Amino acid sequence: MISNQVLQNTLDGLKSISRTDFYITDMEGKVMASTFSENVCAQEEVLAFANSQADSQVIKGYQFFKIYDDHQLEYVLVINSAGDDVYTLGKLVVFQIQGLLTAYKERFNKDNFIKNLLLDNLLLVDIHNRAKKLHIEVDVRRVVFILETNQDKDYGSLENIKNLLGGKTGDFVTAVDEKSIIIVKELTVTDNYPQVDKIANMILTTLGIEKDGRTHIAYGTIVKELKEVSRSYKEARMALDVGKIFFGDREVIAYSSLGIGRLIYQLPIPLCKMFIREIFDGKSPDDFDEETLTTINKFFENSLNVSETSRQLYIHRNTLVYRLDKLQKSTGLDLRVFEDAITFKIALMVVKYMKYMETLDY
Repeated sequence: MISNQVLQNTLDGLKSISRTDFYITDMEGKVMASTFSENVCAQEEVLAFANSQADSQVIKGYQFFKIYDDHQLEYVLVINSAGDDVYTLGKLVVFQIQGLLTAYKERFNKDNFIKNLLLDNLLLVDIHNRAKKLHIEVDVRRVVFILETNQDKDYGSLENIKNLLGGKTGDFVTAVDEKSIIIVKELTVTDNYPQVDKIANMILTTLGIEKDGRTHIAYGTIVKELKEVSRSYKEARMALDVGKIFFGDREVIAYSSLGIGRLIYQLPIPLCKMFIREIFDGKSPDDFDEETLTTINKFFENSLNVSETSRQLYIHRNTLVYRLDKLQKSTGLDLRVFEDAITFKIALMVVKYMKYMETLDY
């Protein structure tokens, strides 16, 4: 179904060309769009015409036309019948509206196909058959983006992104839930991940979305066939979730950059609790005071380099060594030893993951 705004814009354009007013209603006489300053016909007149056998008819000085969509009556067009060429003009307008109906139906069908493709609801044979009917290329490189923002998702946001991408027929913008916008982007044979990252940043910049810590755009890996688009979507979805847990300061999150966070995200909570209990004897590695946690994080940031860490913390080297020795006594882990440092780092990430899962509503 065409939106009322599209119908109105179409009638406004036709009026500017023909200098004739137009009036479109649905089958029940409800006004959908009009360039007249007032109602020009009664609802009963539209109903009577809609139920008649005639495709066009003059009623009280106005020419009525029926607009069909696949032999199904969709709209009624009304024009002032005073002009000499009103019948020809009316037929041209009917042809224009019917063309719009066909175009929007094809867009709807494509949107429905892409949604089912993303959700992995199609058999392989269905993918190829429907893609052929909808004129969608099968063997083309693509990547899936998921944009999640605190702003309300609406039709305007979808259209803005479509305009941003230049209206390319190989790109699709849709939504499968109320929280995010999905972009299936067609790539050239030379596009690589740095280029994909630039596209993600361009989307955020062009839409004017402010950095608020709640806006993220994630993308999966580049796939070479249409049937693999669902995999890129699942990867982008995982990247969005994992990014919120471990990389909250990032606006753009790539599936390929998740590292060990991707593995932790797939661990069952009971196993995570058992790991923390066995390593720290029931304690939690984030129960330390702020000074100790700052020291630990800075030590990891500097790749276990004592001298550089003490310099950035503005403390003496011996003070840092004292803090690390104290931490070793309480946990049994010496962060200067690579294996212990890995264990502690993973434990911190596991705790962060468990806390995030506790905040979710089931």
